[in-house]
Amino acid sequence: MSKDIKMITFDLDDTLWDNMPTITKAEIDTRNWIEEQTGKVDWGTFEDFLETREKLIKNDESIAWDISKLRKEIFKIKLDHIRPRDLRDEIVEEAFKIFITKRHEITLFEGVEEALEKLSKNFVLGVLTNGNADIFKFDIGKYFKFSISSLEAKDSKPNRAHFDEAIKRVDNINFENILHIGDHQINDIFGAFNLGIESLWFNNKGVEWNQSFTKPDEFSSWKNLPELISKKYD
Repeated sequence: MSKDIKMITFDLDDTLWDNMPTITKAEIDTRNWIEEQTGKVDWGTFEDFLETREKLIKNDESIAWDISKLRKEIFKIKLDHIRPRDLRDEIVEEAFKIFITKRHEITLFEGVEEALEKLSKNFVLGVLTNGNADIFKFDIGKYFKFSISSLEAKDSKPNRAHFDEAIKRVDNINFENILHIGDHQINDIFGAFNLGIESLWFNNKGVEWNQSFTKPDEFSSWKNLPELISKKYD
C-alpha cells in the first residue's frame, strides 16, 4: 500500500538547477569586483578555505550552518590588510550583495517548472536547503508554500532539523505524509531515510549508488517526475 503523501519537499542546488556553473561564476565575478577595489588578493586554495572554515566554526558554531556569515568572514580575513576597518567592512558587505545576486542567476533543469506546476495542484510543496538560495526570488517560488534553509533550521541536512521544521509549517502533516526529493545521497536521501520519510533520488549524471541502505526510486529527467509520483502515490 502506498503512503498517503500530502507534502513534497525539494532540495535546491543540483536538484532544480546545476549549481556548479552558477557558484563558479558568482565567485569569479565577486572576486574580480573586490580586486578592482583593493588590488590583487591571495585567495588561497580550497584546502585553505576548509582550514579557515574549521577555525571560524571553533570560534562561532553558527558559521557551520550560516553560510552567508561564513562567506563574509572569509572575505574579512582575505581583506585583513585594508584600512580603515570600516572601509574593509563596506567592501565586504557590497561584495556579498554582488555574490548573492549572482548566486541567483540560475538555469533550471529542463522540465522543472512544468513539473512543479503539476505537482502543486495535488501536493503542498516546500524547500529544504543547506544553501542560501531563496526560492521566492524565482518565478517558480509561487508553487511553494515554504522554504527552510540551514540558517532557519540552525542545522544542516542530513540532520533532522529541516524535516522537523517542515511538519510545523503545515497542519496535519507528519513524516509519513512527506516525500523528499534531492540529489545528494547523504544530505537528502539518508536524511529522509533516517526518519522514515519517503524519497526520490534525482540522478541526472548517472552516479552509482554507494550507500549501505536501500536505494530509493530514482529519476534523471524532471519531465518524468509527475508521472513517477502519480504511479507510486496516487
